[in-house]
Amino acid sequence: MHKHHRALLLAPLLLILAACAAPRAPQPVAAPAAPAAACPACAPCPKCPDAEPPPPAAKPLQPARWEDVPGWTEDDPRAAWPAFLQSCRGLAGRPQWPLWQPACDAAKAVDANDAEAVRRFFEREFLPFAAINPDGSDEGLVTGYYEPLLAGSRRRDAVNRHPLHAVPQDLLTIDLGDVLPDLKNRRLRGRLVGNKVVPYWSRAELGERDAVAPVLLWVEDAVEAFFLQIQGSGRVRLPSGELVRVGYADQNGHPYHSIGRVLIERGELRPGEASMQGIQAWARANPQKLDELLNANPSYVFFRELPSKFGPEDGPPGALGVPLVAERTIAVDPRHVPLGAPVFLATTRPNSDEPLRRLVMAQDTGGAIKGVVRADFFWGFGAEAGAQAGRMKQRGRIWVLLPPGAAPK
Repeated sequence: MHKHHRALLLAPLLLILAACAAPRAPQPVAAPAAPAAACPACAPCPKCPDAEPPPPAAKPLQPARWEDVPGWTEDDPRAAWPAFLQSCRGLAGRPQWPLWQPACDAAKAVDANDAEAVRRFFEREFLPFAAINPDGSDEGLVTGYYEPLLAGSRRRDAVNRHPLHAVPQDLLTIDLGDVLPDLKNRRLRGRLVGNKVVPYWSRAELGERDAVAPVLLWVEDAVEAFFLQIQGSGRVRLPSGELVRVGYADQNGHPYHSIGRVLIERGELRPGEASMQGIQAWARANPQKLDELLNANPSYVFFRELPSKFGPEDGPPGALGVPLVAERTIAVDPRHVPLGAPVFLATTRPNSDEPLRRLVMAQDTGGAIKGVVRADFFWGFGAEAGAQAGRMKQRGRIWVLLPPGAAPK
């Protein structure tokens, strides 16, 4: 490199070094900050009032007097007598039988044709208890059910394409009352995956896995098959004319969801139209939407074929194991109303203010029957019974009749 070039390069460097070596001007010293004024003392926080504890739940069954029961003296109790005798048969041999046996034994001496003798029997052998909701109210929902007639076949064909399933072999049923007495009448259902119990298949999942559950019968109408599951029992007429009775055998463990409520929420039906008949009419008009609607209810009921000991004149067997009696049997929530108990029901007829007050027997249960003041009124078999049941959604009260030894503490 030429010398003058080297000199030109060194000149700027020397200037930079000279600037770095020059002494810096003294920096001004900041004045000390004035001490901050003291914060005023905070006012004491007001004491929050103690939260009011929620009121205790009302006792579900509270003592009443016979004169408190509206219509008790107007009803003819003779019509309920066969149902009461059925309750005695259903209770015999059960753990609670010693509490009920004295009344059932005393019934043998009663003249079943004498209305006043039958009434005096109940007044002598039983105590009335008003059913009360946890919030202290005494009214609840009263619906209706019946035994339908479906067309079907033992084999699938072009007409009968919708299965009624029997209980699957892999369905586990765990009675929680065996583990915790407070959970009596509560059951858990599921299936085993490895060493873990998981929820059983929902309605939609079962529809995709027909082979999971054996088929009992094939029926013609999907909507009627759906409502058969809600009713819990029915009859199927085969092509030969033979009538096969089917009854509830088990359930997949999923909660029941009302498809009527689904249709109301979607704006497909108005509240007054969501009866069984209204839902059936909607289904006929909207076949392409039917599967999706039915699957909105994940609950699924499995059936069994009933033995021939139940004659055509008998009602289907309920949860108590005895034939139901038309218009004298109700389904209840057994957590609050003992199965087999006489119950006085005070409600109104379907879509009417006409009183319906009568002695009935608690002989059945249902997946949608939950709560203290809750009843499902059995109307009987056939189309007329179905018409009444489908329209029934009334308010009502109930009084449970218990022998003194079975009275709640």
